[in-house]
Amino acid sequence: MPRRSVPDPFAMQVGARIRELRLERNMSLAALADASALSKGHLSSVEHGLAAITIQTIERLATGFDVPPLYILTFPAEDERAHVAELLRQLSNADVKKIRRQLQVDLGIKKAR
Repeated sequence: MPRRSVPDPFAMQVGARIRELRLERNMSLAALADASALSKGHLSSVEHGLAAITIQTIERLATGFDVPPLYILTFPAEDERAHVAELLRQLSNADVKKIRRQLQVDLGIKKAR
């Protein structure tokens, strides 16, 4: 994807989220680039909102972070559901399953197959 000369506002927001996740994991730009099979230069452009990214880039980043792609595009400060998703991201899978089961009970939803 081409590099922009002026950052796109939404791309900057996505880039800031990627940087936030990277720093949270104490990963260098090079470490995330290696884990995501992306170039360090491209990743830097992404973090600064200068690169248009594809679905494949989001998938690679999610793999590098070992999270579902949803968390790359979740902005907790902007939306209550995103904030809940961010809190869930910090829980173990076992705790998330407990919460899902309780929500299903509370909402009267049958367990998915």
